[in-house]
Amino acid sequence: MTALAATAYSPVLAQRRHPVLPAAADTSKPKPPAFPGFTLPKQGPKPYKEVITDKAVTHYGLFTVHKIDERWYFEIPDSLLGREFMAITRFSKTAAGGGIYGGELANQQTLEWDKGPAHTLFLRVVTLVSMADSTSKIYKAVKNSSVDPIASAFDIKAYGKDSASVVIDVTDYFKGDNLIVSIPQGIKGRMRLGGLASDRSYIEHINTYPINTEVRSVKTFSTGGGMSAAFGLSFSSPTDAAGAVTLELNTSFILLPAAPMSKRLFDSRVGYFADDYVVYSDEQQKIENQQFIVRWRLEPRPEDREKWLHGELVRPAKPIIYYIDPATPRKWVPYLIQGVNDWQRAFEQAGFKDAIEAREWPDGDSTMSLEDARYSVLRYFASDIENAYGPNVHDPRSGEIIESHIGWYHNIMEILHDWYMIQAGAVDPRARSMHLDDSLMGQLIRFVSSHEVGHTLGLRHNMGSSSTVPVEKLRDKGWLDIHGHTPSIMDYARFNYVAQPQDDIPEIDLFPRIGEYDRWAIRWGYAYAGGKDPKEESKILNKWVIDSLRTNPRLWFGGEGFNQDPRAQTEDLGDNSIKASEYGIQNLRRILPGLPAWTKEEADKYQNLAEMYRQVVAQFNRYMGHVLKNVGGVYETFRSVEQPGDVYEPTPAVRQREAVRFLNNQLFETPRWLLDNNILNKISSPSGGDPISPIQTAVLSSLLSANRLNNLLLETNRYGATHVYTVEELLDDVRKGIWGELSKHQPTDAWRRDLQKTYVESLISVLNSSGGSSSSLSGLVIYFGPGTKNTDLPSIARAELTTMRTRILAAIPMTTDKLTRYHLEDLAQRIRRALDPK
Repeated sequence: MTALAATAYSPVLAQRRHPVLPAAADTSKPKPPAFPGFTLPKQGPKPYKEVITDKAVTHYGLFTVHKIDERWYFEIPDSLLGREFMAITRFSKTAAGGGIYGGELANQQTLEWDKGPAHTLFLRVVTLVSMADSTSKIYKAVKNSSVDPIASAFDIKAYGKDSASVVIDVTDYFKGDNLIVSIPQGIKGRMRLGGLASDRSYIEHINTYPINTEVRSVKTFSTGGGMSAAFGLSFSSPTDAAGAVTLELNTSFILLPAAPMSKRLFDSRVGYFADDYVVYSDEQQKIENQQFIVRWRLEPRPEDREKWLHGELVRPAKPIIYYIDPATPRKWVPYLIQGVNDWQRAFEQAGFKDAIEAREWPDGDSTMSLEDARYSVLRYFASDIENAYGPNVHDPRSGEIIESHIGWYHNIMEILHDWYMIQAGAVDPRARSMHLDDSLMGQLIRFVSSHEVGHTLGLRHNMGSSSTVPVEKLRDKGWLDIHGHTPSIMDYARFNYVAQPQDDIPEIDLFPRIGEYDRWAIRWGYAYAGGKDPKEESKILNKWVIDSLRTNPRLWFGGEGFNQDPRAQTEDLGDNSIKASEYGIQNLRRILPGLPAWTKEEADKYQNLAEMYRQVVAQFNRYMGHVLKNVGGVYETFRSVEQPGDVYEPTPAVRQREAVRFLNNQLFETPRWLLDNNILNKISSPSGGDPISPIQTAVLSSLLSANRLNNLLLETNRYGATHVYTVEELLDDVRKGIWGELSKHQPTDAWRRDLQKTYVESLISVLNSSGGSSSSLSGLVIYFGPGTKNTDLPSIARAELTTMRTRILAAIPMTTDKLTRYHLEDLAQRIRRALDPK
């Protein structure tokens, strides 16, 4: 190799233009000339002792880690080549004002080591899109179409003893800005990060353990980059003055099981997060998109397995342990722990006792790190964000949860206070203060803790759960004592705003707790079901679901509330949002007059009163939204073929009609009780507008939107006019509620004038709505909708506008109020221009 290299150099060196001056003898290794396209052949591996010298400080674990002076080396055994592991990168420390907090997830990848040619070691990113059994013929075709990308290549510096391991230098890799173990572009854009400053970036330490290796690095970036700079936007943060942002990152390399956990196939009737990939086999006539749920590997100890299979409660071989961040204020720690431990009863339904537990982070244990992916932690963030979240990291091959870091923002207590005062203040005197006592706040923290832990166990939101509760039962003390006010902690049911002061409902039944659905869902996801494979098991589980829902409809999973089903909504209660909202408004009318006294604190400049008044208005607005969703709604109830009934049904016409009547009475008839001048004159100027008009306009515009009216048309076409609430019926009911002054020749106040203009403009918008577009590709016509131009909607809108103009013109001569007359004349002109633009 050396001789060939020397021969290759000589003609190149002979072409130098300038003579080489004599110099003193240089005993160092010659450096290659810097000619474009010319590189020296790479030196091969050296003997192990020449690379890992006696100066090395060595630690043994997943990857053996050597440190020599300021260089770091991984020694990777051949037994790990081709084994999948995860790289989970978290922020350990972050810059102030960046919206990212120490402990939050930055990046996660599935990786594997693979030997390359010429003494190189590749680091591949594993992209699991499809798979096939290795014994099938199609396996080769799948492998040929799914080569994992090579993210990085390392020179092998040495081979270990018996050539059973390789040594690579990872110093520059972890000091640099490599995508798979650094910060993704999206987060960089949010933080306005520019290029890496290598002189201010370094490896802090690397620790290694039996199944994981932990790399802590400090990275400094210039500021001013990212999405904001790209789009010419100007944002500033406290770090801009320094021109740099320094972050501390921790990357956990954690080995995935050699044998993936057995999958449990997804069922849309039970609310679990899921992963998926395409499965190919030789016997298929079509591919299978296999969806499977995300859950922990919870198994009995081998000696207890038979007891477990026979229904005895046993302890799991590896329980689920959550640690509480030591940065958590001491007084809240017991409540956060209890919120975790409350799930123990649910896991008993799956045959496990003591399956889940929360512990305080041990003091003084240098072998433990909060960022270590072996530990699940509730991380406490010093933040003004009013929120918390519960993510998990799982094995993409099986759905097995590897770890979870719950994010808990300090200021979540503000929103808990506000919700509780406004939703429970009418019935609980302890809610009537700007500072809740610690025991009450602790219980509120406990229920949020349970909710977020539920997500980390694999459970999705179940916004439909609360709709299984009859509204009147929310006022029944005995019933609530047994069932609680919602069957699921995973709903956004918040607090029992339906309960009235005379009902004498205790505090414990005003806020959520882990309920029937939650315990059932844990049993479905974690109990032994039988079956020799996931497909056979899913048939057994299907029968479980059918039998359970037939005997207890309260176990219904209603999804996240993103569809048209009015039963699945956030922040709502009960099986009738109209009746529940009426009770809620009764309580708001009790709460509003008390706010000046409840919010009073020494030296306060009415900020408290302003904030809580806004919360009252927001809660009122929520009630309007809950009711509004009934109009044009469609019930979606997932079923298997063995269950009777349809999956999709229109919201009953009588319920939709009741919803419009509610809106007419509670909103479109000006709710003057909200316009309390004793409050408004202390918190806002008249120039800032009033709180009612925006809600009225938004609700009416949505009610008469082309999209909602088109839904009503489509439902009429499918189910027949006698079984649904039609567009014509809707317009007739809204007209009666909004235009009552017209036939009575009464003055129309400012709010009603705004509503009538909104009514007219909404119909003009429907009249002028465009049609859906389409295109043709290889003879296939693709339609992009929903367009309404060629539906009956413009025709209905034209007829309604024509009728309204006739009525308005007839009313003008008999209108004596000047502003009302101007208003009607204006509307007549708007309609005329819309009907005849020329």
